[in-house]
Amino acid sequence: MQVVEMNGGAAAAAEKLQASAQKLLSVRRGEPTLVPPASPTPTGEQYYLSNLDQNIAVIVQTVYCYAKPATPAKDDAGAKEDAKDVAGALRDALARVLVHYHPLAGRLGVSAEMKLTVELTGEGVVFVDADAACDLADVVADLGAKPDPAALGQLVYSVPGAKHILEMPPMTAQVTRFRCGGFALGLAMNHCMFDGIGAMEFVNSWAETARGTAELSVPPFLDRTVLRARDPPAPAFPHHEFAEVPDVSDTAALYGAQELLYRSFCFDPDRLERVRALALAGGALPRCTTFEALSGLVWRARTAALGLAPDQRTKLLFAVDGRRRFEPPLPRGYFGNGIVLTHAIATAGELLAEPVSRAAGLVQDAVRMVTDEYMRSAVDYFEATRARPSLASTLLITTWSRLEFHGADFGWGEPVMSGPVTLPEKEVILFLAHGKERKSINVLLGLPATAMEAFQELMDEI
Repeated sequence: MQVVEMNGGAAAAAEKLQASAQKLLSVRRGEPTLVPPASPTPTGEQYYLSNLDQNIAVIVQTVYCYAKPATPAKDDAGAKEDAKDVAGALRDALARVLVHYHPLAGRLGVSAEMKLTVELTGEGVVFVDADAACDLADVVADLGAKPDPAALGQLVYSVPGAKHILEMPPMTAQVTRFRCGGFALGLAMNHCMFDGIGAMEFVNSWAETARGTAELSVPPFLDRTVLRARDPPAPAFPHHEFAEVPDVSDTAALYGAQELLYRSFCFDPDRLERVRALALAGGALPRCTTFEALSGLVWRARTAALGLAPDQRTKLLFAVDGRRRFEPPLPRGYFGNGIVLTHAIATAGELLAEPVSRAAGLVQDAVRMVTDEYMRSAVDYFEATRARPSLASTLLITTWSRLEFHGADFGWGEPVMSGPVTLPEKEVILFLAHGKERKSINVLLGLPATAMEAFQELMDEI
């Protein structure tokens, strides 16, 4: 998502842009249709979801915006007709790629073990055509300054009246045509179907199919039973990532009393190097990655901004890609969640009394903890307890900075804007790649108004 760092004045200007975008972006949707696989696929069976899939069954919405296809000069009517052709091409390519990814054409259900499963019905992905009464450039200019979930949400289709995930298909797709001939592809996909890497492999496979590629460069590996729990389950770690941390600081009251503000902070290469220098200062850490340093900095700053009591325990959660950490590694193209949550816990007093190196060191320890045995222990822990990760007094960092959003070329070039529609929970912070060279990182988060101003001041010091 092309978002930018904002100081106080820019933030005020962005508020006006947000209101402008909401007013400008008015979308009219057609009737939803179903896109089944283009040729027969297995039906009448249940598709197994692993224990790593069970804990993150939330809808993730992403948007890809494209300039109008390169064609000879045409009037508005001709440009929009080209966009209709684009929608048809995307629908056709989706049907063909679903032959490989056929579980996406099914529907979520519950197995005899009372776990989520996919009923292989083959009925198809929900697909919606829509029209926007504005030019794409206007929307990109406004939303590029400040992503607005209410405006961007119009570019993604949600099933009306659905109250829980069993009433939602694993995936919906919406193609929105703009007056200029540009278009947006909005996807709503259940996280239980795949993690970020798997999702991008699917989108890229869809794009390859649309471009006429004969064979997928990364065919999906569909058998998730490679991550079955051991029998009997043998968890070997305490797995405090599931722990419920008491909110002794009563941050719930703060969130309830104030408006939740969203801002994005850009860390360019020079600024990222300054963050790493802070983490390495004093020699407590001989080395650290950019992720470890930035995560430690953000965790510490958010703790300060919220004004947590010194004895308030605060938990940091983040996902580690386990594909190559499993022994043996997961097969190439693994279709599912290959990520495992790891954690660090500290009191607010401990984080704030110590330099950034202390928080970065805790992050580093959490990364190192993720071994094959730890991951299999996490799989077994869920099998034995059916525990769900608690977000009470927790910060969950999700890293999308390595995902190839800009690689989603369906035949009309790379997207001019792409990324998530919104943060899934108030406790979540997103790390997103910024710029075409992908050397900068945007930190996107939401905080109560007073906490956001305090966080802004801390970021201005970096």
